[in-house]
Amino acid sequence: MAKGKKRHQTGNSVTTPSWFGSHKSMVVDHSDLDYSVSEEQVVCKDDNGCYVTEKKRLDNGTADPNRYSDRRYK
Repeated sequence: MAKGKKRHQTGNSVTTPSWFGSHKSMVVDHSDLDYSVSEEQVVCKDDNGCYVTEKKRLDNGTADPNRYSDRRYK
C-alpha cells in the first residue's frame, strides 16, 4: 500500500525582513492594543499576527523564539 505524501506548499512568500527573526520595522504601537508589556519588551506584528518580544531580540541576526511560539495575539 502506498503511503500518502505531504507536499511542501510552494508560492508562500514572507513580507517581513526575515523568516524567523524580529526587526525594528515590525514593531507596532501597543498603546491602543490591550497588551501589558514591560520597558524591555515591544509588540511586533508579522503575517501571523502580533507577539510580544524583548527589545534585545530586535535586529540581532538570530531567530526569535517568541515569533514562532504558540502564544499569538490576533
